[in-house]
Amino acid sequence: MAREEEQKRFLGGPRPLGALVPRLTRPAYKRKSPAGAMIMADWPDIAGPAIAAVSQPLRLTQGTLTLACSGPVAMELQHLAPQLASRINAALGRVAVERFRFVQQAPAGAAAARRRPAAPEALPEQVESALAGIQSPELRAALERLGRGVYRKRD
Repeated sequence: MAREEEQKRFLGGPRPLGALVPRLTRPAYKRKSPAGAMIMADWPDIAGPAIAAVSQPLRLTQGTLTLACSGPVAMELQHLAPQLASRINAALGRVAVERFRFVQQAPAGAAAARRRPAAPEALPEQVESALAGIQSPELRAALERLGRGVYRKRD
């Protein structure tokens, strides 16, 4: 009887992990595009420490990246927009950001401290154990960054 249940469970044999990923990530990507999620997760590395300290990406929609920053910084970032767009697009490997929209945010220093915690937060045990089984160090590091972005605490 147990053998029959097992065969029903794996109808056609075990499925590759790649077949399960779209079903798991679809809810997250409905709210944020993959490019937007990558920009938000890797913002300090993409923009550089100086720009990341005074700005924060909020969303990416139809080629427009919305950045939160303090008033005086918006003017400076407008002048740096072409260089910043080329940096972001190079990191993504495609043209995803064509325009910027700047919104006012009260103290940028507080947002920067919240964005980059001193010590990386621990991932849930289930995620850690799943990551431990991945052989490729590059893939493991990318999935760990993604996990930290998904599970980061929000105020």
